[in-house]
Formats: sequence, structure tokens, C-alpha cells
Amino acid sequence: METISNIFHNDPLPPLGARANQSIKLRKFIISPYDTRYRTWETFLLVLVVYSAWICPFELAYLRNLSWKVSLVDYTVDSFFAIDIILTFFLAYLDRKSYLLVDDPKRIAARLLSMLRLWRLRRLSELFARLEKDIRLNYYWIRCTKLISVTLFAVHCSGCFNYLIADRYHNPARTWIGAAIPNYRSESLWIRYITAIYWSITTLTTTGYGDLHAENSREMLFSICYMLFNLGLTAYLIGNMTNLVVQGSCRTRNFRDTIHAASQFAARNQLPEHIKIEMLSHICLRYKTEGLKQKETLDSLPKGIRLSIACNLFLPVIEKVYLFHGVSFTCMHQLVTEMEAEYYPPREVVILQNEAPTDVYILVSGQVEARIEIDGTEKVQEVLCGGEMFGEIGGLCSIPQSCAFHTTKVSQLLRLNTAVLKNIIKENSEDRQIILNNLCQFFRTGQKMNQDHRFSTEKFNNYRPTKVFNPEFAEIDDITNFEAM
Repeated sequence: METISNIFHNDPLPPLGARANQSIKLRKFIISPYDTRYRTWETFLLVLVVYSAWICPFELAYLRNLSWKVSLVDYTVDSFFAIDIILTFFLAYLDRKSYLLVDDPKRIAARLLSMLRLWRLRRLSELFARLEKDIRLNYYWIRCTKLISVTLFAVHCSGCFNYLIADRYHNPARTWIGAAIPNYRSESLWIRYITAIYWSITTLTTTGYGDLHAENSREMLFSICYMLFNLGLTAYLIGNMTNLVVQGSCRTRNFRDTIHAASQFAARNQLPEHIKIEMLSHICLRYKTEGLKQKETLDSLPKGIRLSIACNLFLPVIEKVYLFHGVSFTCMHQLVTEMEAEYYPPREVVILQNEAPTDVYILVSGQVEARIEIDGTEKVQEVLCGGEMFGEIGGLCSIPQSCAFHTTKVSQLLRLNTAVLKNIIKENSEDRQIILNNLCQFFRTGQKMNQDHRFSTEKFNNYRPTKVFNPEFAEIDDITNFEAM
């Protein structure tokens, strides 16, 4: 089974249409760049590339007479690179125009004539490009590692090259290191290398203490070139770090701007303090729950994946709701797909009194109070807890809701549009009968009477369903009969 991390590493995606099922067959002796064995070989070479990138400038500047041990290591590393060059002439490549693998040896050889293709450090760039797409790794730290590696490599190379210029100059006293350390050649390799790195890093960071500076025209010319290079490198580093920092703080900045705008709006329009608090509470809760809902991400997924996610999260909650007891699994799936999770802060009104609700709500967590205002006095009629439903009376019966529903805690609600609910009920005739029977039975037990005094017992008893097969459970044939009440 293919893992998620291999999506960016395996064979290229097939084209659209009828040609999608055509298998990719390469010529004999031609290697696929997506082959697992070749990927392993590339990973092994990356270690050698890092070693080669560090040792080559160092040997050129400091090691005039290499020992046989160092030479043996160099020859061994070079032999691996020689093998890789030979393999590269048998390696197919992906054409950027046609997005097909090219396995023609002549075209492969012509492409490799460019020295850039044989540049070893190109492999490191490709490695970081793959790591940035690997979802198992943190993108921020991969980018930071890349920037630090580029900086250290530039500092190392420039320090070695500057020492090489001083070491080859005919007058050691008139060099940047000779002016500071008269007998620098007698010093240890460590002292000479650290001195060169010190000069390189102070020049790169434009600190420039002045204790080490160019003494002759060669060193001046190299310093000019190095500082011009530093302009581009510094711009690259600052630009990338700025992007990383801005990406991390952009969401917080937007949140602060929204809070400031809401506070100004409340002050300019002289809104009461409790309305201002409700506004700010809603904005704060929305900011906290953005990472939980991920609405934009879910909307971009195929319907099958969204259904699997919704069933996993909400199906256990919906199965406990009285209105949907006994309905089919197909109907449950349709309901789950259309529901949307929302968070409400404390003291927020979900449904107003005498409002004809357009949505039905299921309480997942938190607490909601059903309140009725009579003669200016507000009375708590019922307290709803997790797994209970409200708004279905006004929604299904198309009547104003006689009581208001207020949250008392941070509450998670599942919202379902009543028009969508009615359409699902009408499409599933058997489930329609079950749902309406559940609603009738719920009224007969008196559990909903206290919540809605407008839907009185007398009015319910005056209702005559189209079909009654059992005197205890009225089986209703058409939902329009409920709307007519």
C-alpha cells in the first residue's frame, strides 16, 4: 500500500483520459529516476556530496601536500562519482514540455553535456526540494536548515579562497593574515582556518572590525567580489526569513485587526457593553476554532472523503438524537454529509423567540437553555445537554419558535438546514415515516410540550394524520400535513 510520504517521490502522474492506463516501458539498460534502488543510490551520494563540498576548498587552501590517507579517501569518493556519471548517461529524465520520461540515449547524452547537470551540489538542492514537500517533516525547520547550510557553505568557501590568495602571495607580510599574524604559516591548521572563517563571517555580516583587512590588490579584488556576492546572499536570506516569520504571524495579525475593527465599530455606534462583549467573544472563539473546523480544507476534498470524515466525527452523535432513531444507514449518511459543525461562545443567542428557524441544531457539547419571555420576564424553561436537538419544531412545522435558545457554555452545535432536511425526508419514504413517528411519539410523551407552548396538546390532538395503522403510533404519510398544522 502506498504511503502518503511517497506521493511526491514515486512515478509521475498519468495523463488525463484514455491514455491514463498506458504503462511506462523504458528501453533496455535505461534506468528510471523513480526506481527505489536508484533513490537509495542518490541518498548515499548525498553524503559524499556534503563531504566533497567541504573538503575541496579546504584541501585547495590548506593542504599542499596531501597524506596518503586523505588521498585514498578522495580517490574513493571520486570513484563513486565516476560511477554515478556513467549511470547518468543511462538515466531517463522527465521532459518538462511533454511530461513524459525520455529514454533515448542520444537525447540523454545531449542533455548531460551541460556542466550544470554534472554539478554535484545540484543534488542537495533537489534533496531540500523533496524534503520541503515531505509532510512528515516540519517545513519551517527544513527551510531554516537549508538557509543555514547555504550560509555556512558560503562562509567556508570564501574563507578558504581568501586564505589561498594570501598563501600564494609572494610577500607574506603584505597579506591580510600576515599583517595580523606575522608567522602565520608556523601556526596550527586550526588557528589558520578559524582566522579565515572569522574574516569571512565578519565580512558577510558587514560587521568589519578592521583587525583583518585586504593588504594587496588581489585581496582587494576578491573582497570586492565577495561583498557583491554578499548583497545577493543577504537579500536571499532576509527575504526567506521574512516570509517564514510573516507566515507564522499573519494569522495573529489578522485576528488583532479584526478585534480592533469590531471594537471601533461598537464605540462609533455606541453599542451596549453586552453586545460588544458578544461580538468580541464570537471573534475570539472563531479564531480558536479555525484549526478545528478547517472548512476550506474540507470543502476542497472529494465528497467520498468528506463523507468518511463526517461519519467518523458526527455519526455517533446523530444516532442518539430521538428524531433519527431507527432510520436507515443511507439516510444517516445523507444527513451527516449536509451537517456543519459550529462553535458558539457563552451567552450567545442561537434562535430568537418568535423566529421561524431555517436551521435545525444538534447539541454536541456544552449547554443550551430554552428561555421564554412573558410580560417582560424571562424564564428558563429547559436546559439542553449533549445529544439533544432544538429548532426542529419551528423548522419542520414552519411556525415561529416560541422560545429562544441561549448558550450558557462554549457549545459545539451541528447545524442542518431545514429545507435540506425536508428534501432528505421526502426522498426516503420509509425513513420519512419513521422520523415523523418519532416526532409524534416525542410529543405524546410530553417531553416537548414544555419547550413550545404554542404547539399545545389541544392542537396536537386536533391533528388527523393521513394514515393511522396503530392508535399509539401515528404513521404519517406526508410531511405537508405537519406544515399545515
